[in-house]
Amino acid sequence: MKALRTLTSLALAMLTFTANAQEGSWNGELDVMGTKLPLVFNFSPNGCTMDSPSQNAKGIPAEKTVSDDGTIKVKVGMIGATFEGKMADGEIKGTFTQNGFPLPLTLKAGKLAVKRPQTPVPPFPYKEESVSFTNAGYTFNGTLTLPENYTKQTPVVLMVTGSGQQNRDEELFEHKPFAVIADALARQGIASLRYDDRGWGDKSVNFANFTTDDFRQDAASALPLLRKRFNKVGILGHSEGGTIAMMLAAEGKVDFIVSLAGMAISGKETLVMQNHQAMSSIGLPKDIVDSYCATISNILNEIANGKKTSEITIDGVPDNLKPILKKSLEQANSPYIRHFITVDASKQLSKIKCPVLALNGTKDTQVDCAANTTLLEKGLINSKHTIKKIEGVNHLFQHCTTGNVVEYQQIEETIASEVLEIIYSWINNEL
Repeated sequence: MKALRTLTSLALAMLTFTANAQEGSWNGELDVMGTKLPLVFNFSPNGCTMDSPSQNAKGIPAEKTVSDDGTIKVKVGMIGATFEGKMADGEIKGTFTQNGFPLPLTLKAGKLAVKRPQTPVPPFPYKEESVSFTNAGYTFNGTLTLPENYTKQTPVVLMVTGSGQQNRDEELFEHKPFAVIADALARQGIASLRYDDRGWGDKSVNFANFTTDDFRQDAASALPLLRKRFNKVGILGHSEGGTIAMMLAAEGKVDFIVSLAGMAISGKETLVMQNHQAMSSIGLPKDIVDSYCATISNILNEIANGKKTSEITIDGVPDNLKPILKKSLEQANSPYIRHFITVDASKQLSKIKCPVLALNGTKDTQVDCAANTTLLEKGLINSKHTIKKIEGVNHLFQHCTTGNVVEYQQIEETIASEVLEIIYSWINNEL
């Protein structure tokens, strides 16, 4: 009996060691049709969570069990996924399965190492001031970056973020593009103001209830603050922020604008193009993609005309695509999307009379480069403008392989250096 108790104790000790050895963060990469998708499992004595860094998803609830033979099983109910593997040579080797589709996955101990070499690090050869302004009952906090020996004649840009609630640095996947741009501009004698979006830091605020027009008014409310200190005031906007820059330029409120991947085509056209690109990227046949996008276009027309999403039928959509469309319909019911599909900056381009710099990346999968640059060339008939297609960069102006959104987090570069040079050279030469 003593020997049996000893063996039993040893077995329990080994099982305890195996369970404890898994505690902490473990990371690995899925290969999804050639696209690398990193995952992180966070094991603790009290449970487990999963992160998908490339999708900006953290802390997804999960359940972990360890079998007597050391097999580790993780169930991620929220996304219908499981992972099953075993410890071998200091790694957990196994299979990740989602919606019945299995992929090999090997986990290594530790969190993903993220490098962001362009993020500015002090000391800086310029000054920064904390400033604030108000609009619609919200207080907007921001950073005014001032180059050395600035004067009233120093050009200044107001930075306007893209869609979704973001902080003043337009931070995404630990990239801080607006901080990088502000730093580059200040070193070239150009001032800037970047600010946190409305409701930033307040979890009670439902950002989906606001519209592009709300954000346009927010940006406009910052301009008087800059007019008091500078004679040449412009807007640098990214994505939706670029569209807002066009709107305010058409109203004659600024002296110049810089549009980075700004949307000149309508919001509805942009959403249809995004769906087309996403469906094509996963290898669906062209006829299915075209049919699905035609359905999306018709649905968006109905929503724009005031129809409730609950009244819209999707009978003609293939069964395997219905869950995707249903989720899209849920999002389309928000005030933001209902307004966004009606946004059409192209109708205002002829009203713009100030200088315009518009840059779009040839590998942008969110705001189509060809469609938007073509429309800008046709519409900016009353302004001096420079329109450039930047080869090989994505929506964030990173050098990339596919332009797919999942690459954003994996790329170390925050914004291409040639894009920074084009921006500050144009401002200094144009004004």
